[in-house]
Amino acid sequence: MPAFPRAELDEMVEHWLEANRRCEAAGDWRPLADLYTEDATYGWNIGPDQDFMAVGRDEIRDLALGSEMGGLDGWTYPYQAILVDERRGEVVGFWKQVADARRPDGTPYEVAGIGGSWFRYAGNLRWSWQRDWFDLGNVTSVFVEMMKAGALSDGMKRRLDRAASGEPVPGYYARGELPVPMW
Repeated sequence: MPAFPRAELDEMVEHWLEANRRCEAAGDWRPLADLYTEDATYGWNIGPDQDFMAVGRDEIRDLALGSEMGGLDGWTYPYQAILVDERRGEVVGFWKQVADARRPDGTPYEVAGIGGSWFRYAGNLRWSWQRDWFDLGNVTSVFVEMMKAGALSDGMKRRLDRAASGEPVPGYYARGELPVPMW
């Protein structure tokens, strides 16, 4: 893997964080796709037998940042820490998942624990590879709590209905069927 100057990686991280803030404010993460190479991959695991993978900038825009973020309008993903490895051109960011909806006591619904993203830098202020991780059990727990409290957005209700329908969802693959290696 290529080495990159630390200043260039730091610039990419700041560029990424600012773009995230703009997308969160707009409730639309699709513009982030412009920060990936044309052939980039972006994936995550959701259990022992299923992975998600978007291959190429268009799938990243349409699937990972479009349909998969659908219903999460108003959610924020504040980064808690970022580690940069300029020798390998890789960045790891640790983030939280915080809803704009509030519990009766005024605290926001927030996924317990911490999630993260592992990026591979390609130069030119573009990522070539991203893998996310999060605790699906804690995510599910928050969604169930919000559902019981009537705090789910209409977009989130549609998203959960789609997931419960049993219909194939683009980008999801059974273990061993991924179009590219996960890690």
